Amino acid sequence: MSNAQFFQFKPFNVGRLIVWSGFALLLIVAPLLFKSSLALTVLSQMGYMIIICLSYNVLLGQGGMLSFGHAVYTGLGAFLAIHAVNLISAGKMPLPVSLVPVVGGLAGAAVAALLGWVSTKKAANTFAMITLGVGELVFAMSLMFPQFFGGEGGISGNRVVGAPFLGITFGPQIQVYYLIAVYCFVCTGLMFMLTQTPFGRMLNAVRDNPERVEFVGYNTQVVRYIAFIIAGFFAGIGGGLTALNFEIVTAESVHAARSGAYLLFTFLGGALFFFGPIIGALMSVLALVLLSEITKAWLIYLGLLFMVMVMYAPGGFSSLVMMNLRVAVFGKFRRLWVTYLGLTATLVVWLLGAAALIEMVYHLQLEAASGDEVRFFGMVLNIKSVGSWLGSAAVFVVGYSLFEVVRRKFAVEWGTIQEEIEKEIHRRGSV
Repeated sequence: MSNAQFFQFKPFNVGRLIVWSGFALLLIVAPLLFKSSLALTVLSQMGYMIIICLSYNVLLGQGGMLSFGHAVYTGLGAFLAIHAVNLISAGKMPLPVSLVPVVGGLAGAAVAALLGWVSTKKAANTFAMITLGVGELVFAMSLMFPQFFGGEGGISGNRVVGAPFLGITFGPQIQVYYLIAVYCFVCTGLMFMLTQTPFGRMLNAVRDNPERVEFVGYNTQVVRYIAFIIAGFFAGIGGGLTALNFEIVTAESVHAARSGAYLLFTFLGGALFFFGPIIGALMSVLALVLLSEITKAWLIYLGLLFMVMVMYAPGGFSSLVMMNLRVAVFGKFRRLWVTYLGLTATLVVWLLGAAALIEMVYHLQLEAASGDEVRFFGMVLNIKSVGSWLGSAAVFVVGYSLFEVVRRKFAVEWGTIQEEIEKEIHRRGSV
C-alpha cells in the first residue's frame, strides 16, 4: 500500500456537508449573538480548547494512549509562538502574525518527534508513566532556564505588530476570535479526516488489538509514534493560539495540572466519539471561567462530577447522546421520557443537598473568619446551626435514595428496550 493510499480519506457525504456547514456557521455567528466582552473571551478560549482536546483524543480515544504530559506540547508550542511574536516585533522574522500558531504547531511536532520515540516504545500503564515523567522533567526545566521560559513571570509579547492587512491588526478581541475560529475549523476538519483514513483505522486497531496488528506485519510503535507527532502538532497550534490570545506564556502552561485538565475534560466529553472532546472543551471553559466565578469550591464540584460520570456514564457525555439517539431512531424514546423526568428531578434534589454541604464545609474550613452565614440559592445557611447541617444532609440522603430508586427502574426499562432493538436489528438483517 502506497503512502498516498495509506492517508487517503473518503469524500464528504451530504450529511457531513450539512454538519460541517452548520459548524462553520456557528463559529461565524457566535460572537454576533453573544456580544459582551466576557462572552467573546469565553468563545475564544473554547476555540483553542477544542483543538487541544481533539489533539489529546488522537492519543487517548483513537490510539488508546493515556498521556499525563500533553501540556508539554501545548506549552512548548505556546512558548515558541510567543518568542516568534517577539522576533516579529524586533523585525527579525518576516512572518505574519496569523501564521504564528503554525510555528507553535511545528514546535509541538518537533518536540513530540524528539520525545515520542522513547515514549511510544511502551504502551498502556508504562506509556502513561513515561509521559508523566517527561511532563515533570519539562516543568522542572521551565524553572531552571529562565532565558527561554521567563522564570516565574513568563514571557510576554505584543500581537499587534507589522502593517495592518485589510484593516486587521489583531488588536481587537473580535479579530483574534475569528483567527481562532478559522484554526479551530481547519484543525477540527483535518483531525476528523485523519480518523477516516486507513492510518486512522490502523491506529484504532493498535488500540484494540496490538498483537494482531503485529501479526499482519505492522510495527505498532511506528503507528503510535506517527500519531504522537500528529497530536503534538495540533496541540502546539492550540498552544500558539493561547499565546496570541493572552499575549503571555508562563511555566504553568507545561505543568502537570494542565495535562490533567486535558485528560479530565476529554474523558468527561467522551473519548469514544469524535465530537466527545468538543463537548469536553466547552465544559472546560465553562468550568474554569463561569463556575469558578459562581463558587470558590468549583474544583470540588468538578471532582464530584468526574466521580459520578465514572460510576454511571464511563463513556462520557457523548456516549449518553449516542445511546439515546439510537433509542430515538428506533422510536422507543417516548417510553423513557417520564423516567428521565424522574431522574432529573431526583438528581437536582441530590445535587442541591450535596452542594449545600460542600459550601458549608468549604466556608467552615477556609472562610470562617468572614462570618457564620453562607448564602446558597437565596437561602442563608449557618455553619454553627445544627438545623442547617441536618437539613442539608436530609436533602442529600433523600435525593440520593430517590435517585437510586428511579435509576434502578430506568436500568430495567433501558435493558428491555436494548433487547428489543437488538431483536429488531436481527430481524431486519435476516429479511
